[in-house]
Amino acid sequence: MTTDLKSPERPVRNIPPGLIEAARKRVYEAAIRTPLVRLNYDGPAEIYLKLENLQPIGSFKIRGAYNAVCALPEHERRRGVWTISAGNAAQGVALAAKRAGVPCSVLVMDTAPATKLNAVHRLGGKIVKASFDECWEAMGDRSHPAMQGAFVHPFEDDEFIAGNASAGLEILEDLPEVDAVVAAFGGGGLSCGIAAAMKERGRNVKVFGAEPETASPLARSFAMGSAQNFPDWKPSWVDGSGGKSVFPRMWDLAHHLLAGSIVCTLEEIRQAMRLIAERNHVIAEGAGACAVAAGLSGKCGSGKVVCVVSGGNIDLAKFSELTAA
Repeated sequence: MTTDLKSPERPVRNIPPGLIEAARKRVYEAAIRTPLVRLNYDGPAEIYLKLENLQPIGSFKIRGAYNAVCALPEHERRRGVWTISAGNAAQGVALAAKRAGVPCSVLVMDTAPATKLNAVHRLGGKIVKASFDECWEAMGDRSHPAMQGAFVHPFEDDEFIAGNASAGLEILEDLPEVDAVVAAFGGGGLSCGIAAAMKERGRNVKVFGAEPETASPLARSFAMGSAQNFPDWKPSWVDGSGGKSVFPRMWDLAHHLLAGSIVCTLEEIRQAMRLIAERNHVIAEGAGACAVAAGLSGKCGSGKVVCVVSGGNIDLAKFSELTAA
């Protein structure tokens, strides 16, 4: 759905000028410049895969997390850092904290797979488990009684979004003629970051969020014209996408930067996961496959479409189950 909902009444938020370029100079201390490859499949568009699953932590989150931790004032960073995560942001913040020599604690959603939790442990992060509801509420409050130190929001703040935007700059360099980009929308830090990069470079590229049918508050927000909760939210193996709501500050970015939300069924996401494993030998977690499913739907257009494989952190037993015939 791509309804134009711009209006004078709705606040318009932008990433401050220069912040994206400043972040780009910093993120490659921890992140890598990931490849862009053609999907070996004749679909409704010329589809390319941005392989963020190849990042050192297996997810794009290293970009925003590293930039956000580095941007903290030294006196705050020395107190230690903490975040809230389904697993990928936790790894990014834990790695950044380890590089900075400061402690890291993570409030982890109980939907997080074991492979993500194990990675956080390896990076030295202290894990406190909580329900999805408790974690989502703590993200809005930006506090939790079990956590201490400087809070690194996993998607909402300018520095985190600017770090993620570096992926958008890479896409423009590798495929200047790109028509559309689609990325999973969980909190919105990736899709809005990429869209902010496109806007800063003056490029008219449509950027879509992709959500699972079980958790699509962005689509509801576009339909209603304001930041919305998703009343029928259900947990699923697409744990890196599909929150319970769109945060108001993220809506202030999303409503004018994004072209809309593309909602995919769990079966479409499963089929996309299997397709890119068979054709390109790529392991994608649910959120990464959700973006590919959105690209394959034809709703991004018929030109050159980049689907961001945002992560590959999925338990192998679950991956085998989902990609079986």
